[in-house]
Amino acid sequence: MRCIVFDLDGTLADTSADLLAAANACFPGGAVLGPGDALTAFHGGRAMLRLGYERLGQAWTESDVDRDYPVLLEAYRQAIAVHTTLYPGAMDAVEALKREGYAVSICTNKPAALAEELLRRLGIRDAFGAMIGADTLATRKPDAAPYVAAVERAGGVVARSMLVGDTETDRKTGLAVGVPVALVTFGPEGAGVARLAPEALLDHFDQLVGIAGRLVR
Repeated sequence: MRCIVFDLDGTLADTSADLLAAANACFPGGAVLGPGDALTAFHGGRAMLRLGYERLGQAWTESDVDRDYPVLLEAYRQAIAVHTTLYPGAMDAVEALKREGYAVSICTNKPAALAEELLRRLGIRDAFGAMIGADTLATRKPDAAPYVAAVERAGGVVARSMLVGDTETDRKTGLAVGVPVALVTFGPEGAGVARLAPEALLDHFDQLVGIAGRLVR
């Protein structure tokens, strides 16, 4: 079966505001990071912590990141879907793909329990045949194994699949597996993702069925 694998943060949903709020909970004085740091938010909690320390002008080590990371995760768990919204047309595209006979799944570098909770809160978990998180396997994207698991657990065939994402990590994942990648241009990097030379650029989800038909044989 043909399969389309989606990244979550920055691809299906704009989670940046809730991620940034969770990071700010770790800093004295609160709002160290703001909306302009959305791209950093989509590179993960540790990246947000490092940026916050630098912005505060304080000396820090990776031990500080390790100390504060669980605090960030708990703050995020408690307020995981306050400001998060699905990108326009995302679920219409997912359902259209399913009607065309595609399996659909998610492969994210968000911890699996948090990803499952967010999908449940958004009311979309049952739409996907599989969900692979950062800690589902021993490795995470851009390693090939999580992507392969996301395809196979949804009933798909890797050679007849593609990835929809928003970052260099997603592009590298596609290269590691040897599958095409479509990168969205409505994420925080915008049209700048063209620099990564993906097989397709996705400006709006209503284009996805056509792109999938062209790239997945």
